[in-house]
Amino acid sequence: MLPSAGMFRDDIQPQMKELLSLLDKNQAPFTINIYPYLSLQQNPNFPKDFAFFDGSTHAVVDGSHVYNNVLDAIYDLLVAALNRTGFPNMPIFVGEIGWPTDGDLNANVASAQKFNQELLKHVLSNIGTPLRPGGPLEVYLFALMDEDQKSVAPGNFEPHWGIFTFDGQPKYPLDLTGQGRNVSLTKASDVRYLPLRWCVLNPDGDMSKLAENVAYACTHADCTPLTYGSSCNSMGVPGNASYAFNRYYQLTNQAGNSCYFEGLGMVTSVDPSTGSCRFLIELALSSAPFRPPASLTIPFAGVIALLFLWI
Repeated sequence: MLPSAGMFRDDIQPQMKELLSLLDKNQAPFTINIYPYLSLQQNPNFPKDFAFFDGSTHAVVDGSHVYNNVLDAIYDLLVAALNRTGFPNMPIFVGEIGWPTDGDLNANVASAQKFNQELLKHVLSNIGTPLRPGGPLEVYLFALMDEDQKSVAPGNFEPHWGIFTFDGQPKYPLDLTGQGRNVSLTKASDVRYLPLRWCVLNPDGDMSKLAENVAYACTHADCTPLTYGSSCNSMGVPGNASYAFNRYYQLTNQAGNSCYFEGLGMVTSVDPSTGSCRFLIELALSSAPFRPPASLTIPFAGVIALLFLWI
């Protein structure tokens, strides 16, 4: 569907008109979440350059308008739907937009930096979109920090949307003025960590029990960086097991028996981090005892606004 043909679904037209009337009466914006990354992740045939902002060989021509990125196309799809429903001047906020840095082949630091820096340049250029030209877009970057216990039901990239790591360290330079300068974001100060201890694979353990112990660790801790194409995917079986064991060990606040794993785990003071794979040390936040959750079922607050569009 071309952006100019955007419309709300027939089966929810009454509800949408009621909602839009309420927003209009209170001078409130319509908020939509737009994730170009998800367009790429969910469709192997989606043109990658159309997800970014530096020009596309897959431009969408809609009458006299040309779309070179998916943000403008989806935004104007909503603009057209609002126009058809009788609310042509309703303000639009993009409530969430961003790019994850791990957990998937297309989720990495380089792509996240490229997307967010180009996004800021595009938004602050005051170009607007073809259907709403000549003004800045109101957008909110998602997210400030990683969320290691977020549900991975939509994909293993879900815990990794943060511009900052879990401990407040910037993942990459980002110029918030949109000028593209190599500007380092301010990192968190006075961060307190647990002692410099890691749990790794004991090579003298019974390897016949390895799979079930790794599975146990990854049931409770975040092992998404071990996903194919992710930051810790190339370490081999010993490295993967060590990563899984350490994530569980840190999750338990380095509890005394949490590195046992039926004799397969051992504690070391030598940092096993290698290449792009960082073996984390947990924050020193609480002395409360750890109790493993029955399962990780954190609700997912994903892209819901697009459900109202007929696309």
